[in-house]
Amino acid sequence: FRINMSKEGPEARPAWVNFATGASAALSGWMFVHPFDLLKVRAQLAGEAAAGGKVSVVEIARNIVKTEGPLGLYAGLSAAAARQLSYGNLRLGIYGTLRDTMFAGQDPSGVAKLGMGCFSGGVAAFCSNPIEVTLVRMQADGRLPLAQRRNYSNIFNGLCRIGSEDGAKAYMAGVVPAILRAMIVNMLQVGGYDVAKSNIQNSTGICGVALYVSSALTAGFVCSAAVLPLDLAKTRMQNQRALADGTMLYKSLPQTISKIAASEGTRSLFNGFGPYFARSGGHMVLM
Repeated sequence: FRINMSKEGPEARPAWVNFATGASAALSGWMFVHPFDLLKVRAQLAGEAAAGGKVSVVEIARNIVKTEGPLGLYAGLSAAAARQLSYGNLRLGIYGTLRDTMFAGQDPSGVAKLGMGCFSGGVAAFCSNPIEVTLVRMQADGRLPLAQRRNYSNIFNGLCRIGSEDGAKAYMAGVVPAILRAMIVNMLQVGGYDVAKSNIQNSTGICGVALYVSSALTAGFVCSAAVLPLDLAKTRMQNQRALADGTMLYKSLPQTISKIAASEGTRSLFNGFGPYFARSGGHMVLM
């Protein structure tokens, strides 16, 4: 991935190389940070029950290990792997292909890098939203009483059951915040990584592993702070069930954020920041 993002030379690589390296980088990096993503989802949903009370990530982690076992931290891994092979692959592959096609042999401007990251993230999020819905539900399931769990056995079972039980419309639940989140994430995480790397190297002169890690953590921190409210809205909208009258509690992005802020407090919009930064920054470093 780092080679792809900093490539300079007279010839652009075939597009399939960008997608192949994007898939391998996204998937291999994710294996180490999946527990942080699960903790982020549980923290975001715990706010519903806490009604604005403090949500302890440490307590959430302790409860998962106690009630579900250590492997509970890897709930939904098959869906996460599918997400990285779709969303992760597309966002990195499209970005790399745009860069090689439009700026072969040249270093794009910071604005161009951010723009390409924004575009590739939005396209990837739209295409992979059904997998995103399945992932959120599989990660959230363990917090519910046994009778209320969906119990998707794997990504394929989840995708089939969502269509048969909730209808095709459910595949696009939370797609607006998912797209907006992905556009900002990819702009700041992928394009932002390139920008941070150039600026840090030019201002400090460092190189090698120190440059990669500092650039990744910088992009990951900015990304986490910028998109967490959107990610929270996405999680709530994708995990919700219909109310008794058939309507949904969370209906749109503005209504969801307003409702959460009003009922749980503005600070609740940033529930799960710690594990989200560990996931984002860690994933960037490992890619």
